[in-house]
Amino acid sequence: MGILSRLKSLFGRKQPHITLGLALGSGGAKGMAHLGVLKAFEEAGISFSVVTGASIGGIVGALYTKGYSAADMVGIVENVNSKEFAKGLKPFADMSFIETFLENYLDGDLSSLPMPFGVAVTDGESNASKFLKEGKLARALTASAAIPPFFRGVEIGGRKYYDGAFSDAIPADYCKQLGADFVVGVDLSAYNRSEEEKSTLSRLVGSAITAMTPVRYLENAKTRGYAASDVMIRPNLSDFKATSIDRVSMDEMFEIGYDTAKAQMDEIRAKIDAWKREHR
Repeated sequence: MGILSRLKSLFGRKQPHITLGLALGSGGAKGMAHLGVLKAFEEAGISFSVVTGASIGGIVGALYTKGYSAADMVGIVENVNSKEFAKGLKPFADMSFIETFLENYLDGDLSSLPMPFGVAVTDGESNASKFLKEGKLARALTASAAIPPFFRGVEIGGRKYYDGAFSDAIPADYCKQLGADFVVGVDLSAYNRSEEEKSTLSRLVGSAITAMTPVRYLENAKTRGYAASDVMIRPNLSDFKATSIDRVSMDEMFEIGYDTAKAQMDEIRAKIDAWKREHR
């Protein structure tokens, strides 16, 4: 083989294929930051082919797999009547009204989605994490978002499931199981206030809610997501709550998600390139 042929063989090799995964964390209304993150990736020309989520992360992830853009999702949020939605937020409310709403955009089964997708839920009996990748999509999403004391557990296959935040808040491990080589996780609760920083009233309310909750947060509910993620995006949403559904707060959370992801984009590209070099 001549020198030109050897150089062509050496430098003309195809870049290895990389399957990019996205694991979107729980956080209620803080999920607006997920939309900002997705906008940043759209602008960067980076797309994902495996997606997982917990709670609001599952809903946003399902919309993404269906082909909705960040702007489309903002439009969906704007069409939600917050006053009517708030009426459903009673202690241990049934989630059927949310399931009905989601079916307008996310009908069909999980297995019918155009890319691998699944949501983390928490088993009401064992408190263990379970990954749903089959069955009715809207039902699975409501189960993954059923956080007590606002909502009752959602029954699927004779078992009750609750919010995935209790057992796998950022399901990057499941994303790897679905075939992702490289996973970007998004943690909406990275900057939550510590118990010491909360007021006495807040701590008392939190204790009362915990006492009424049929499931508990596992010690590794978040750390397992960090362990399986290759990059973690951590927007600082400490000024907001999972129930911050006013327009100003939601707009600000969107921008924080966008700015945080934008600031990490060079790092993410570099890590993706490093993975490709390593797997030549």
